[in-house]
Amino acid sequence: MRRSDDFRRTTRNGVRVGRSTLVVHAASFPDAGDRRVGFVVGRSIGNAVTRNRVRRRLRHLAADQLTRTPPGVCLVVRALPRAATEPAELPVDFAYAWPKALARLTGAR
Repeated sequence: MRRSDDFRRTTRNGVRVGRSTLVVHAASFPDAGDRRVGFVVGRSIGNAVTRNRVRRRLRHLAADQLTRTPPGVCLVVRALPRAATEPAELPVDFAYAWPKALARLTGAR
């Protein structure tokens, strides 16, 4: 995802799962076609080096989960400041939040 309208549409129309290091928003848009993922890593995370490190970790974790995501689903992963200070928690929180968001999404239909 690259356009701010896509991020806004996903965060406002979907479900949300929060953990201590991140928040995952998921929404189903049949017109979207393929699966889409966007990352939000704000300045509260740290300087540019830290933000990029967190973003790379999130992209790596999302690549593993993307194959198990149904088509037409858009996800936004927003990192929280703890993602930079506690990097060991990030994979655990991500592994919990992503499937939970998809489960809530399919249950909400």
